[in-house]
Amino acid sequence: MPYYSKYSCQMALPGFGLQGQELIAQAKVLIVGAGGLGCPAAQYLAATGVGTIAIADNDTVSNSNLHRQPLYTPEDIGSKKAVVACRQIQSQNPDIETVVFDLMITAENAMEVLGGYDIVLDCTDNFETKYLLNDACVILGKPLVSGAIYQYEGQVAVLNVLRADSTKSANYRDIYPDVDASKVPNCVQGGVIPSIAGIIGCMMANETIKYLTKAGDILTDKLLVFNALTMRSITVEITPQHNRPVATLTQMVATPTVTLEELHNRNKEYELIDVRTAEEHNEYNIGGVNVPLNELAGKFSNNGSRKAVVFYCASGRGSAEAVKLM
Repeated sequence: MPYYSKYSCQMALPGFGLQGQELIAQAKVLIVGAGGLGCPAAQYLAATGVGTIAIADNDTVSNSNLHRQPLYTPEDIGSKKAVVACRQIQSQNPDIETVVFDLMITAENAMEVLGGYDIVLDCTDNFETKYLLNDACVILGKPLVSGAIYQYEGQVAVLNVLRADSTKSANYRDIYPDVDASKVPNCVQGGVIPSIAGIIGCMMANETIKYLTKAGDILTDKLLVFNALTMRSITVEITPQHNRPVATLTQMVATPTVTLEELHNRNKEYELIDVRTAEEHNEYNIGGVNVPLNELAGKFSNNGSRKAVVFYCASGRGSAEAVKLM
C-alpha cells in the first residue's frame, strides 16, 4: 500500500496511524486565496495527502508576490494563481486531486463553490470576502479555518465547528462584529515580512489536519495571535454570540469599472492612475501616471480636476483597494 512508503512518518504518530491517513485521503478541502497564506497551506496539505484540494482565486501572479508566495516563480508572472498553484501541488503529490476555481467568491457563487467541501480555509486579504466566507460557512454548517497577516504579526482561528452538544463554536463575526475595512491597511500599504505568511499558512494547514483526523485541541473559540519579532504568541478566548444569527449572504458592493474601449474613446474625460509598483509600470503600462498603492494616500490629489479618476493594476484588486482608500 502506497500509504506506508509515502506517509510512514505521520502514520507513526500516536493516534494517527492508518485510520488518520484514510481520513486525510477522503477529505475535500477548499482554499480561498492562493497568496501568502494559501501557498504554504496548500503545499503542506498536499504533502500530507489530502485527497482533494480546491483553490479559488481570480488573481494573477505579479513580481511583488514572489517574496511571500513560494509556489510561484518569475516565469509565472502574469499567469493565473489558482491554475499555477494547483499545477504545482499536483506535481508535488500526483496521488491527490486538485480543482481550480479561477473566480472571485461572491454572494452569487459562494454556496455552490463551498458546498462540496468538508472544510474551508480563508486565506484572503480583505474583510468583505472574510465576512462572506464566514456567513456562507455558517449557513452551510461548515468549519472555517481563518488566517490573517500584517507586518510582523499573524492570527489563526478555527470557526463554526460543530461541538459534541450540537452547538456551534464562535464564527468570524464573534471576533470582529463590525470592521471599517477602509481604515485597515493591507500588506501592500503596511508591509509584511514573508516568513510570517509561511508560519501562519502552516498553522492553518496544521489546524486543518487536526480537524480532519480528530486529533488534538483545535483553535475553536480561540484566536491565536503570533508575533514574529518577539517569537511569542497569545491565545484569546472568544465567546460565541448566539444573538447574531446569519441567515443570508450580503452582496459585496461592486467597484465601478470602465472598459478599455471606453477608456480610449473618452480618454479626455478620465485621469488615469496606475497603482502598481514603479517596476511594473516601467515594464508595461497603458498610460497615465504611476502612484503605487502604498503611496496613494499621501501623494495622490486630482487638484480639483473635474475629470473622473480611473485606477488600474494587473488584476483589478489593487485598483479596487485604491477606490476604497480614496
